[in-house]
Amino acid sequence: MNSTLPVIAGVDGSPNSLRALDWAAEAARLTGARLHVVHVWPITPMPRALGDARPRPTPDPADPVLREVQEHLADRADVPETQYLAAHGASTSTLIRLSAQARLLVLGSRGRGGFTSLLLGSAGRAAAMRAACPVVVVPDERRADPGAGTQGRVVLGLHPEETSDEAVDFAFAAAERRSAELRVVTAYPSPYPLLVDPESLPPGHRTSGEEEAHAGARQDERLRPFTERHYPEVAVDQVVAQGDVAGRLVAASRAADLVVVGRHRRRLREGGLMGSVANAVLLHGHCPTAVIPVR
Repeated sequence: MNSTLPVIAGVDGSPNSLRALDWAAEAARLTGARLHVVHVWPITPMPRALGDARPRPTPDPADPVLREVQEHLADRADVPETQYLAAHGASTSTLIRLSAQARLLVLGSRGRGGFTSLLLGSAGRAAAMRAACPVVVVPDERRADPGAGTQGRVVLGLHPEETSDEAVDFAFAAAERRSAELRVVTAYPSPYPLLVDPESLPPGHRTSGEEEAHAGARQDERLRPFTERHYPEVAVDQVVAQGDVAGRLVAASRAADLVVVGRHRRRLREGGLMGSVANAVLLHGHCPTAVIPVR
């Protein structure tokens, strides 16, 4: 990852976006990156030649959202170098375009628009599906455990055959910067079809114990380059369990500072749906979720 690229926080003045801004400021501080705070004003559609969705890299004194953001950060002593960018256009497409020149894009789970009952807004979902850089979506207060504080744990959902090295590296690096434990969760399906007696299965069919051992061996194989060469100081808690990995990641998010999931090649098509695991954790997770694209 290019260390000169900034962390971008998309803000709209909502409480959720201010929570995301705080998270982005801390992420920028930990990585030594600049913080770019972006507010996009929606505009009435106009001919492409007349539109201007380029951010202006100076504070806009007429922008009440940027003024509020500056006041929000004013009392923090650890805020990194910060630029305030105003833009006019479609907020989602503008943020996705800017992600090509960012190391991280951070958004609240939902902003001012839409229905208050939604757990994930359209901007967060679209950015997680299409952004060029990793996207962190910070959940609103309804899903965060009150008074949870720092947990000292990062959780990685690892599918040994599908999760990219970029996602694994992101999780290890996040744990190392936070001096946190990395919990790696791998799930395997039940080897027994529903309503079938395991004793009636043909010879050679894996038992539950054999499936667990196979999944554990594949997990070890994927993690070994990171644990032995790149991040030997990171404490790793390896979990291999039968069942639904999405449910296990959501449960683990209650005692985590960050959950990391990959955007899988085989489950994502142009204009298609995000992987089911990433989508479930974004919708129901209790801590910030990072979705990592494949480069």
